[in-house]
Amino acid sequence: MSDLGQIVWHSLPVPILLVDAEDRITDVNSVAEDFLMSSARSLAGQPLFDRLLVDAPLDDAFRRVRENRAALFINNVDAGGGNRPPETCDLQIAPLDGRDGGVLVMLTPRQMAGRLSQAGTARSSARSAIGMAEMLAHEIKNPLAGITGAAQLLSMGLSNGDLELTDLIVAESKRIVALLEQVEQFGNLRPPQRRPANIHDITDRALRIAGVGFASHMKLKQDYDPSLPLTYVDADQIQQVIENLIRNATQAASPEGGTITVRSFYDHSLRLRRRDGSGAALPLQLEVIDDGKGLPQELADAIFDPFVSGRENGTGLGLALVSKIISEHDGLISVESRPGRTAFRISLPMAPRSDASS
Repeated sequence: MSDLGQIVWHSLPVPILLVDAEDRITDVNSVAEDFLMSSARSLAGQPLFDRLLVDAPLDDAFRRVRENRAALFINNVDAGGGNRPPETCDLQIAPLDGRDGGVLVMLTPRQMAGRLSQAGTARSSARSAIGMAEMLAHEIKNPLAGITGAAQLLSMGLSNGDLELTDLIVAESKRIVALLEQVEQFGNLRPPQRRPANIHDITDRALRIAGVGFASHMKLKQDYDPSLPLTYVDADQIQQVIENLIRNATQAASPEGGTITVRSFYDHSLRLRRRDGSGAALPLQLEVIDDGKGLPQELADAIFDPFVSGRENGTGLGLALVSKIISEHDGLISVESRPGRTAFRISLPMAPRSDASS
């Protein structure tokens, strides 16, 4: 496939699979990788119907497409793959010119058209909202400092009963300042200074901080693969990511606490397909797993978007910052959630060999 063809192939906004005469997958585009929750490399050569689950008999449909050399449309079928719940899709099967018995399978989830038309507007709106929030954060912090100072001065001549009110003003002002600083941090994140690093050293630092602070009431466990090679990251920023994920898991736990497990492992098959057709290996996997109540179903598709939160007083910036940092490291972050088990997975590159050995 030419470079232009690769760009078009991976820019198509719906899941597409190429299948040979024996109904084995030969290639998938980037959206299909996401839909099936598997990399193109791991899907290649697999029987189509072992990886794509469709609630409709398709043997006859495939036979007719191959015999008649004509496309066939099937509407309103439930399709899914991996651990993804089935979605109602329209299915198109078409013969591939020049490939004896080969077919193209295209899925169009019914909700995808609406999501696609809104995606550009949503991203633009998010950027505008973040920019406005940054400006407001800068402007609001100065008068808040004045309010806090005035309340502290007033408290010097007040009785105990009135002191409660000034203490409340000071505490709430500090809480607002903390929120504004988080907004500023999201907008002003510096580019990562990437160097070879041991992911377990970074994780251990994050666990120590969490264990004596915000996660002191939680049981923290490690499940490491000690053979992992060095990764290539900004250690401070990745530590911040892990702390944010642990904090998020802590907030999802019951008041009595719970268990958070940090697990690492190696997946040699995972590659990131870029829109220009090039690929990048992301073999180092790190998961933060909790046994809390799970993510609200209605937020699952937008949990990494700015200002989306499942908590009443949440800012919706913690996971958005995590996603931004991982994206700037050319990595991937994903989540699988059900009541009793939520796992955020980070996929990162290895350090270049020359750097790893120096």
